Amino acid sequence: MAAARTDNTIRLKDGRALGYADYGDPAGRPLFYLHGFPNSRVGAQMAGAVAARRGIRLIAPDRPGIGLSDFKPGRAIGDWPADMLELVDALGIDRFALMGMSGGGPYVAACALKIPERLTAAAIVSGVAPFDEPAATADLSRWDRMRLGLGRRFPWMTRVSLWLVAQGMRRFPDRMVSLGSRSLSASDKAVLARPEVRAAIIDDYVEAFRQGTRGTAWDARLYLRPWGFRLEEIAMEVHLWQGEEDRVIPPSMGRYQAQTIPNCRARFYPGEGHFLINDRMEEIQRALIP
Repeated sequence: MAAARTDNTIRLKDGRALGYADYGDPAGRPLFYLHGFPNSRVGAQMAGAVAARRGIRLIAPDRPGIGLSDFKPGRAIGDWPADMLELVDALGIDRFALMGMSGGGPYVAACALKIPERLTAAAIVSGVAPFDEPAATADLSRWDRMRLGLGRRFPWMTRVSLWLVAQGMRRFPDRMVSLGSRSLSASDKAVLARPEVRAAIIDDYVEAFRQGTRGTAWDARLYLRPWGFRLEEIAMEVHLWQGEEDRVIPPSMGRYQAQTIPNCRARFYPGEGHFLINDRMEEIQRALIP
């Protein structure tokens, strides 16, 4: 079994570089991992460790402007499936399983809608739902609603806040992780207290801002405005995992997706939060690649 290769790139047809990490068994069945926000390909390293044990090849690409991937001006969430097809074709992969964590969820939904013939399975884990759907945002706090409103009206504020996060993660990462965990559920705080998880999150954030904040800020902008497609149009089965104690992506977002995607196999876990993926990765991989 080959060692993980985390700094790979391909050149897309329009000239952009697309970066990806390659974990697990190079000859194993392929599973693609779409990172969260503001994260990068290296956030898949713990999922890659599980994949290696199970003989799976896990591939994690960076979205445009993040990590090793070049920025794409004006891109939409619905543009991502075309980038995915160029990547899998370059790797000589025909069909593949796909999972997305948190902010990677909308990109899984876009792929499930636009390229279902290439997918063997699809999963959304603690995933973002459309912010313009009242049922999806029912559990948001007043503070979160205020922040969302400001983000819509003044997009530059998002980039400034992300710049502050990027600077903090480079200069005093442990303090930033501790500050960021204050509003989390008890279960998520316990996960972040694990040294290996904390170290992985720091690496992930630093890499996400390798090129600055333009890519992550654009990602945030896309989440907040209409996605350009409807979840009701997805025909293939989509798996969903959601923690009932998630304070990052509230359970109302999971419930909305479970009720709106016609063929959704949803699992909700009382007492678990946003980072349930850390303890349920083997379960998730077994559901996608038995």
